[in-house]
Amino acid sequence: MLYMQLKVTKNWVTIGTGVIANELAVAMKSLNGKLYGVANRTYENAVKFAEKYGIEKVYDEIDDVFTDPAVDIIYISTPHNTHIHYLRKALAAGKHVLCEKAITLNSEELEEALQIAKENNVILAEAMTLYHMPVYKQLRKAAEKLGELRMIQMNFGSYKDYDMTNRFFNRNLAGGALLDIGVYALSCIRYFMSEAPSSMVSQVKLAPTGVDEQAGIVLTNDAGEMATVTMTLHAKQPKRGVIAYDKGYIEIVDYPRAHKATITYTEDGHVEIFEDELGLDALAYEVLDMEATIDTGEDHMHLEYTVDVMKIMTDLRREWGIKYPEEEEV
Repeated sequence: MLYMQLKVTKNWVTIGTGVIANELAVAMKSLNGKLYGVANRTYENAVKFAEKYGIEKVYDEIDDVFTDPAVDIIYISTPHNTHIHYLRKALAAGKHVLCEKAITLNSEELEEALQIAKENNVILAEAMTLYHMPVYKQLRKAAEKLGELRMIQMNFGSYKDYDMTNRFFNRNLAGGALLDIGVYALSCIRYFMSEAPSSMVSQVKLAPTGVDEQAGIVLTNDAGEMATVTMTLHAKQPKRGVIAYDKGYIEIVDYPRAHKATITYTEDGHVEIFEDELGLDALAYEVLDMEATIDTGEDHMHLEYTVDVMKIMTDLRREWGIKYPEEEEV
């Protein structure tokens, strides 16, 4: 997609003031704009955030965002387990929503949100960075000349303090490797696969809290394409993806927000380099694609991939016996 203009044209509000919200505010500035408003569970934090980025509108209560007629798009960057609560209200109020990954806890929540969005004729999308990075769009076009896709290998390893109260290991905050970092690997796999995986096998190690600390996953689809994922929350790994075709392989380092990638051709070993010429922040591309989807009616958000990835994660957690408090029967 060629961007007609690198500029924000709609009124965006962030619910949440954490790391991602800060990145969003910076991205807005790079697009010659700023957030229209901010809301947070702790009002004082919203005020500080607004002062930091020159945001004029601070909402007394989060619910006030949904009733403000001036709001076009809401960005939700709160913990995973709170997403559906805000999605229900925002979509029912007729607001477009870009929601931080993982968009919901499971497929059932996502189906509910999609239905509300459809009923109210608004756009719902997941803020999955790699779907919007220009390098990925270049690679997918280049891959057309590489023949059949054979194998994908994805690694993602973080080294988080082994503190069971922090959000990465905290069951009450929907912690675990899969929803936090595995979602990137699975999204990249789905982006390059010609169809969704139809079968998978896995091994998992649980943290003392009962969430997934590390796992290995093998996925295949009916086209014979295969992928492997290794993800860890307490062992550092490179964020590296290799997508192997008949006639060459793609290599992407730091794949969640890649600005550069290579293709090595099998026949003669020569390497072709792909680079993002604009060099914008990852969230800036998300913002541009979201606004373009609303303006043109053309889908630049790849929601169908979000649905496929959520199904994989839901099935995996059920296989592993992992349930969050919100999912337990009352």
